[in-house]
Amino acid sequence: MVKVILGNHAAVVVPRQERDEVRRFYGDILGFRATREGADKDDLQLGEHDCFHLSIIYGDVPDESEFLRSGRSIYLELKCDDVDAMRQKVINSGVTLVETPDPHLYFQAPGGQVFRLVGIHEDLTQYERDVGGDEQRNAEIAAAARQRAEQTS
Repeated sequence: MVKVILGNHAAVVVPRQERDEVRRFYGDILGFRATREGADKDDLQLGEHDCFHLSIIYGDVPDESEFLRSGRSIYLELKCDDVDAMRQKVINSGVTLVETPDPHLYFQAPGGQVFRLVGIHEDLTQYERDVGGDEQRNAEIAAAARQRAEQTS
């Protein structure tokens, strides 16, 4: 069996006209550090040793940033050592909050990427597999996602 894991690099494509807002949010609010800035692409780093690298690609693309508008929606998970403080910082920044059946904060950054905020040491087992009767909760989450996708298509 071949071993597969997710890496520590990702990229998102955002409308070019949102460049200043994207740079401010990822830097000032989330704490990313720019390792390279350009007219068409920024490279950002979060963390010093166990880093996550994110490329922001600016394009002449339409703003279709509503989350769950299709079956291809995805979110990135942010882990934080002070969830309450980061939650307030994110909310105060004025970004769009995304309602889901999950109790975590989901928000949409400038440019359209959606994040889920969790604690660094939080036990997320219940979100990874059925634990003692979670079948109903999982069915509700899946149904809500399908309904949103159908409403926006």
